[in-house]
Amino acid sequence: MLGIALIAGAVGVILLNQHARDSPPVEASPKPIVSHRKPKIIHRRLAHAATLDLYAHDRAGMISAVARRAPARVYVPNSAGDSVDVIDPRTYRVVDRFPVGALPQHVTPSHDLKTLYVNDDVGNTLTPIDPVTGRPGKAIAVDDPYNLYFTTDGRYAIVVAERLRRLDFRDAHTFQLVRALTVPCAGVNHMDFSSNGRYVIASCEFSGRLLKVDVRRFRVLGVRTLPRRFSVPQDVRSSPDARVFYVADLAAGGVWEVDPAHFKVIGFIRTGSGAHGLVVGRSGKVLYVANRNEGSVAVISFRSRKVIHKWHIPGGGSPDMGDVSANGKVLWLSGRYNSAVYAIDTRTGRLIARIPVGASPHGLSVWPQPGRYSLGHTGNMR
Repeated sequence: MLGIALIAGAVGVILLNQHARDSPPVEASPKPIVSHRKPKIIHRRLAHAATLDLYAHDRAGMISAVARRAPARVYVPNSAGDSVDVIDPRTYRVVDRFPVGALPQHVTPSHDLKTLYVNDDVGNTLTPIDPVTGRPGKAIAVDDPYNLYFTTDGRYAIVVAERLRRLDFRDAHTFQLVRALTVPCAGVNHMDFSSNGRYVIASCEFSGRLLKVDVRRFRVLGVRTLPRRFSVPQDVRSSPDARVFYVADLAAGGVWEVDPAHFKVIGFIRTGSGAHGLVVGRSGKVLYVANRNEGSVAVISFRSRKVIHKWHIPGGGSPDMGDVSANGKVLWLSGRYNSAVYAIDTRTGRLIARIPVGASPHGLSVWPQPGRYSLGHTGNMR
């Protein structure tokens, strides 16, 4: 089974980088603090900040007036099909498909909730979707948009240019480049924001590292090598109180716990082989971890910082990235290597539907979602 997991992980890396090109040596300016030594993991509990809940506005039914205009849909980027499938979540059926640029990776809600953007990585474009009509618009030229985020104030879009080893800060509306920040790692791809929005913790998939980046001054504050000989960090999400950041590790089979303020690894939670996507539950109390290689979902309690449920997809699967329905009752995940999307009951873990879609579905987005604004990815709402 270990051999199968490693092969599946390798296939995923090859697929994501099938069009990658050689990059020149890079260095950040100013020079960041880099730690190559394995940090000692201190398994300790952090005091909870009772007054802070980052996801207080993401509860079931708390949909803004802007987002409420859009019909309920699930947008699925088919990376190997250069297309987007549109699912009606009431019937669990694909109701539309349209072409987009090469290697679409994620579907990202804009900060103001008015537009969805398909991240056409190799196509070097963002394809806008009007969520009210569900139809695509004219593509916007940007370099290497593997992923897309927005600063908390909505001023900048952060285009995660993975193969170029850059974070490109652009105007959030026009996408004109403001600052290109070269980062000292390979495979930068996912991130989440501090409670005040001043910095992000980002994962570097092919370096086994994490970055701490000041998004107001456009500079790398620090680099942390994960305490494992071979790590493949993936998705990143903050706890509701912002005291712990969770980082999925595809190779380690679980999630690292990181103290963002001191930028230290403080623990590890084993969830299952191929831990990849992280989704916050609509109650704000749990974190869903998609274990891509073993076809399962682990449910972590934010309060106890332990796995409280483990759900296996019948017949196997490859759960990857996704979102929770607006009412919190259904967890939607793409099946990366199975050309499918999984709809899972969040109360019981039962597989409600397995929906055939295009080749290599990746970062699907459920829309509309509760929240005042979007920080990007597939719908990191606040």
